[in-house]
Amino acid sequence: MKKLLLALACASLITACHSDGGSKPSTKRESAQFGGTISTVLAGDWRTPENRARDQFRHPKETLSFFGVKPNDTIIEITPSAGWYAEVLAPFVKDKGRYFGVVTDPTKTSSDASREYNEKQNKALRDKFAARVDVFGNAGLLEIDPKSPSIGESSSADVVLTFRNVHNWMAAGTEADMFEAFFEVLKPGGTLGVVEHRAKDAVPKGDKSGYVGEEQIIAMAIAAGFTFDARSEINANPKDTKDYVNGVWTLPPNLRDGETNREKYLMIGESDRMTLRFKKPK
Repeated sequence: MKKLLLALACASLITACHSDGGSKPSTKRESAQFGGTISTVLAGDWRTPENRARDQFRHPKETLSFFGVKPNDTIIEITPSAGWYAEVLAPFVKDKGRYFGVVTDPTKTSSDASREYNEKQNKALRDKFAARVDVFGNAGLLEIDPKSPSIGESSSADVVLTFRNVHNWMAAGTEADMFEAFFEVLKPGGTLGVVEHRAKDAVPKGDKSGYVGEEQIIAMAIAAGFTFDARSEINANPKDTKDYVNGVWTLPPNLRDGETNREKYLMIGESDRMTLRFKKPK
């Protein structure tokens, strides 16, 4: 709770906020106006050509429309990583709603390498927000302990979204705790949207492919109290054979095999993905 209130306070001052209260001044620009449309945001000049190139695989307009996000929503994105979706969601709700990204607290990680990785990634996302306050407004980050997640005041969010992260929580054994935290923070009637690499069937414990069975995620959400509302094939890719030695990271944008079969994997494109919508009962 203290961290959420701190994030709110820092965001209201339009600063890039650290969980310890530090802040960084922002470059002043006239506030951008987007007309409340995802299409206008997707055309924004802050999006790099590399990020725009991913639109053909990630279908952000169709995906966010399916999840039903609105300009006046309070949206919490779980593990925004480098901010591919954050640079769409935060501007979309800048004028009438709020955006928070939930990230790992580097001090709660189990190794120096993980701590350094999360410190670097969190700083980069804060810097992104601070560099374009005209675009990102009062977007904020909330650092959490992934082993004991608390992502905000109970019943305070309209929408919780997460993109390609469930396999990581399964590997860490925290998936049940995460889904329970999503349920707690959402308002009654609120939406949980999940996009994840889709396995052919349920994957066993310890699987390292990066793929997850669709029914496995549905079961996780229902166990946390959600009702399953709908699925979409927006992000399906039938070209994905899902049988790679290096798992889903064989495909773009990672291309973990380097030059080996590079053109083949580029032709396949990004992974086959489930797109699932859940509701917290009213």
